[in-house]
Amino acid sequence: MTTHPEQVDRTEEWDQMRAKYLLPASERAESTARGVHHLALLSSDVERTIAFYQGILGFPLTELFENRDYPGSTHFFFDIGNGNLLAFFDFPGLDLGPYAEVLGSMHHLAISVSPEKHEMLRERLNAHEVTIDFDYKTSIYFRGPDGERLELLADSLGSMYGADVG
Repeated sequence: MTTHPEQVDRTEEWDQMRAKYLLPASERAESTARGVHHLALLSSDVERTIAFYQGILGFPLTELFENRDYPGSTHFFFDIGNGNLLAFFDFPGLDLGPYAEVLGSMHHLAISVSPEKHEMLRERLNAHEVTIDFDYKTSIYFRGPDGERLELLADSLGSMYGADVG
């Protein structure tokens, strides 16, 4: 496991933030949101992205049309369960460069799967020679076709590693 480069103990800082901001569940306001409609990522190759997300991960392609904001660009969607969608854009003609993690961008996308599907998907990733970056109990981390960091998490929605996070 990687540690913070400065090897600092931030327990006190986190305790202070919890005390300041984290209300007991019974005191929290209801969220103004209904859920994630879609998360939009970039694709350098539409067919390769479809082959990966639909073919390997089993997320059905639900729609594909021209992006309204950039003529000639494809906007396409995958079903990731519970009415949530994963969307992609390609931007032909723009040199967007390789995937990079920068402040304000996405670190990884964690997608909830059942424990049975978790094992089946691990086998599929291995069969398609997708490198698994980290595999620990209920989490499998790997990269998508454009380098995007993904996690398959076999914990129930609203929990993580046995703790209630929802």
